[in-house]
Amino acid sequence: MRDGDVVVIGGGYAGVRLAKRLDGTARVTLVDRKEVFFHRIASLRAGVRPEWTMAPFIPYDRLLGNGRVAVGKAVRVDTAEREVVLATGERLPYDVVVIATGADYPEPARFSGTTAEEAAKSFAGHQQNVATADHVLVVGGGPSGVELSAEIRLARPDARVTLAHSGPTLLHSTGSERAGRKALAWLESHDVEVRLDSFMSPGHDFGTYRDARGNVVEADRSFWATGTTPNTLWLRLAGHGDWLNASGHVKVDRMLRAEGRLDVFAVGDVNDASELKITPAALAQADLAAHNIRAYLGSSGKHRTQSRSYRPIHRTPLIVPFGQADGVTMLPVLGGETAVLGGRTTTLAKAKTLMTPYMRRQLGYSAA
Repeated sequence: MRDGDVVVIGGGYAGVRLAKRLDGTARVTLVDRKEVFFHRIASLRAGVRPEWTMAPFIPYDRLLGNGRVAVGKAVRVDTAEREVVLATGERLPYDVVVIATGADYPEPARFSGTTAEEAAKSFAGHQQNVATADHVLVVGGGPSGVELSAEIRLARPDARVTLAHSGPTLLHSTGSERAGRKALAWLESHDVEVRLDSFMSPGHDFGTYRDARGNVVEADRSFWATGTTPNTLWLRLAGHGDWLNASGHVKVDRMLRAEGRLDVFAVGDVNDASELKITPAALAQADLAAHNIRAYLGSSGKHRTQSRSYRPIHRTPLIVPFGQADGVTMLPVLGGETAVLGGRTTTLAKAKTLMTPYMRRQLGYSAA
């Protein structure tokens, strides 16, 4: 028997995990504007290599055995009527609503349009631009910028590739200087020009860029890997600006509930939990929120489940591929240290397949 209506808004990593966890114990509706799951981890390679174009797209149709997926855009959470309102006018009643709308990423890690065909067309455009460019500029030396620079270099060994980073070391947000040095050594050994302490902005002329010192870089194409923006503008427009902090993230308590609400949860990139916004953290939040939602829905039972507090993950394995056969893996160890592992481990864990078989299985499909 399934008790309670749970509406999960957003079908990314956290939303899919949570919806699947609750499918057997509640009446789940997963809402997403896309018709397919977007495996963002594979998107950087898909934006460079044609053979990877369709890899990030996995249908939702096998995810839920009991619940349903509603393709549409949520525009409002009506807390008085306890309904989620879609752009089509459809109203979805809820006992619990989960905001899992994620964040907006720069191209090519963005799903363009609402269908796989539209997004694939966008990937094809990036692939063509990379294939014909004489000089490609990547701005941002975090994990995405390093990974994308490596993908471009391996796809275009004859082109000039520049990575500009505003910080003093690559991967500095990870806290591992050694990993940053390994990334720098790989890029420079593959003739990628790395500019550190180089904050870039578009110049006055198309195809020109300036750093903070006024130096000009000319490039045929540029990709900006400089951060993300939480997808919460719709909440502000719907009158829920008080749910958000200054950066636009949903403010959550230790149970991952929106502050002041017992029946509204927020998980993944969209909330203000103080940790790296990476997939393992999103999945951990989804698991804990699923437990707390079960506790909330069964709160009147004789053997009710106790809610749990979320502990932000400040030390988690982080894998940065350098193409399909190399990369760097940061693995926390006892004593607060971080072990930095190289190509073999990274290839087996992520670089070769970008976890695509794993995500296909999560959505009910075969690994191939």
